[in-house]
Amino acid sequence: MTDENNPFRFRFRVRYGECDAQGVVFNARYADFVDIAVNEYVRTLFGDYQHLLEQDLDIQVVSLTVNWKAPAKFDDVLEARIKAGRLGNTSFTLHLEFFRHGDGQFIADADITYVVIQPSKMAKVVIPDSLRDKLETGAPGVLISHAGETA
Repeated sequence: MTDENNPFRFRFRVRYGECDAQGVVFNARYADFVDIAVNEYVRTLFGDYQHLLEQDLDIQVVSLTVNWKAPAKFDDVLEARIKAGRLGNTSFTLHLEFFRHGDGQFIADADITYVVIQPSKMAKVVIPDSLRDKLETGAPGVLISHAGETA
């Protein structure tokens, strides 16, 4: 199972256009943040996304919930930490926690649920064992940064 104390981490910098008139990250942008972080996680677990499609597999979002704890602002470096949640027969949930890099402020958490589909039939399918194994293992200790932060 995933290492709870050493999750996959993805860092990115908040851009000016992601902030609202109050000077904080606009709530709808968190769906983008989840998507970007999960794309990096999926790439780490499964390789290039095209690799899934070549197996006639894809994932589609069926649920996304976000809970905000503190505001993030322009130029903050955020760190998304991802671990597996529930693994069902045809769907799986990922849990994300967002922290501000530097001071560790807990910003938000999110749960996103995907269903595995077969694109050629546009029908859901049982999660193949090869994907299930990778989801169960996760990517402990992996850090990917797009933020350009300094240590």
